[in-house]
Amino acid sequence: MSGLDVLFLAVGLLTAGSALLAVTAGRVLHAALWLVVALLGLAGCYLVLGAELVALVQLLVYVGAVVVLILVALMLTRAGGVPVVTSGGQRAGAAVVGAATTLLLGTALVGSVGRDRVELTGPDNARVAEGIFGVYVWPFELLSALLLLALVAGVAIARGGGRRS
Repeated sequence: MSGLDVLFLAVGLLTAGSALLAVTAGRVLHAALWLVVALLGLAGCYLVLGAELVALVQLLVYVGAVVVLILVALMLTRAGGVPVVTSGGQRAGAAVVGAATTLLLGTALVGSVGRDRVELTGPDNARVAEGIFGVYVWPFELLSALLLLALVAGVAIARGGGRRS
């Protein structure tokens, strides 16, 4: 095993552990914070694999937008300290689905070990970045403005700034 393999294994175990803690957390806020750690670990896995652009997109889109949106929603609704209430049947069903998914992915990954490397074809990071920040920059900017507007509106409604009829 090379150093990169050991690093990938360590980051993967950290990611899997934090994802498990996110699912089993007793409070919604704790689950959201463990989700941040899991998504950061996933970005670390992408970095170890040499996919820097995918890791950056993971950080920007999921950690920087989705999780922040979840945390802001929790803060606005003051639901962060609410305990998660699930029945034993729901937990058992979730455990069965999780175990089946893990088994399916595990068999697919183990079956691919030892095969020859396949050269990937397609655009490199520079070409993808040119497309995102060149041709498609305006849709991204409009989406960011829309999300900012929704966040400001949520804060205004939560503070009672909206008119009541």
